[in-house]
Amino acid sequence: MSQRLIIQVFEQYQKSRLHFVQTVADLATRPQNSEILHNAGVMPMLRSLLLDTVPSIQHKAALALGNLADQSDNLAEALVKEGILPQLVQSMTSQNRFYKKAAAFVLRSVAKHSPDLAQAVVNCGGVDALVLCLEEFDPGVKEAAAWGLGCIARHNASLSQAVLEAGAAPLLVLCLVEPEMALKRVVASTLSDICKHTPELAQTVVDNGAIAHLAQMILSRDAKLKRQVFSALSQISKHSIGLAEMVVEAEVFPAAFVSLNDPDDYVRKNVAILMREVAKHTPELSQLIVNCGGLSKIVDYLGETRGQLRLPGIMMLGYVAAHNESLAMAVILCKGVPQLALCLSEEHEQHMKSATVWSLDQIGHHTTEHAKVVATANLLPKLLALYMDASSSEDLQAKSKKALKNILQKCTLVSALEPLLYDAPSNILKHVVCQFSKVLPHDSKARRLFVTSGGLKKIQEIDAEPGSALQEYINAINGCFPEEIVRYYSPGYSESLLQRLEGYQPEDSLHTPPAPPSEGQ
Repeated sequence: MSQRLIIQVFEQYQKSRLHFVQTVADLATRPQNSEILHNAGVMPMLRSLLLDTVPSIQHKAALALGNLADQSDNLAEALVKEGILPQLVQSMTSQNRFYKKAAAFVLRSVAKHSPDLAQAVVNCGGVDALVLCLEEFDPGVKEAAAWGLGCIARHNASLSQAVLEAGAAPLLVLCLVEPEMALKRVVASTLSDICKHTPELAQTVVDNGAIAHLAQMILSRDAKLKRQVFSALSQISKHSIGLAEMVVEAEVFPAAFVSLNDPDDYVRKNVAILMREVAKHTPELSQLIVNCGGLSKIVDYLGETRGQLRLPGIMMLGYVAAHNESLAMAVILCKGVPQLALCLSEEHEQHMKSATVWSLDQIGHHTTEHAKVVATANLLPKLLALYMDASSSEDLQAKSKKALKNILQKCTLVSALEPLLYDAPSNILKHVVCQFSKVLPHDSKARRLFVTSGGLKKIQEIDAEPGSALQEYINAINGCFPEEIVRYYSPGYSESLLQRLEGYQPEDSLHTPPAPPSEGQ
């Protein structure tokens, strides 16, 4: 009888422990409960249950700790201070797959919050334990481990280096060939987090054959996977010409352009980012994208998207145009300028406008033909307005000013220059007047239009310092017209004429009245 009672007591105790950790794990998933549980002293209780003899209780205890740490950095710090991580890591090698998944979840939940907490995971041997989990047969364990490594690596280059030094790169790349879609997604994301920091980290991943596997997945039907694949390829490409060339050599283009029409916004955005990161390096890489039809695809993409999704496409056009006048003309021929003008008018975020202005600068500063296209789109007054708008950010004002000066120095379109005579401040006005001084001496039609439209009159009203560059430009313009016309439009000329009239004394002979006609006449 006593033996049966003892067995019942132990069974009841085991059920109570299991019920306790299961309840805590469930409660910890709700943010409003996490602080209450912590204040009730649940972490020391869960720590002791990690050493329980029943595997299911150990598993649930780890899961509860992970749920708590996942809620906030304060709870994650409390878990670290409680000394739970070393105990958790030490037990991972000898436990079953369910416990390993839960333990990896705890490490991930702690590491994701800050570099310091991620470093705490590294210091307790968490990275090595997670890398060992990548060798497990169970894909769920691999996924949990890869996710944990990604949360560590994302913070900075030092933590990413710790992940690679533990031997993660070849095992992560091997996971890309696994059939499980969820595992592929997480691994691609982790590789992206590792590669983003430095060229050396990206090169290590590339040396383990990552590009070829990633390139094979760009036509996947799984949108979440494609997001991460294009992100990883972008992070690799951004660092150097060599890495970008390796991505291109994997025949990513033009296949990637198909995904610019993907229903998933983030897939499309990441493709545009990839194109931007490749195009920025050299004229040759930009030309390759142009030859594949990438420019027209990006212009269409800009027409179909709004907000932040447009940003990489806007910048991609600017990077292509910046290389040389031929590529800038390619952007023009693909109707890039009207599309950028539309972005400038539709987008209200300051950084979006700054990026658009920068791209227009890269297109318009090359030659008179390039500047003419930008000017014909009526963009010079808009750039001036952005520069003079007190509500514009410093960056937007600086970029607008630079774009105006660069484009004006190449612009010879009189009809586009003239409106700026009336609104531009002196530091911009001198560039406008300078262009007139270059154009008018060689164009008789422009000179006539300049007079009839009031431009010459406005020039005479400019108050320039004697001997300044602005005064020299004005003198050069005045030299294109007869002296009497210049005087006629000079300020005060009408008053001086009236003064001369008042002081004018006619000769008597001129005013002798004629004799009246005789009767016979």
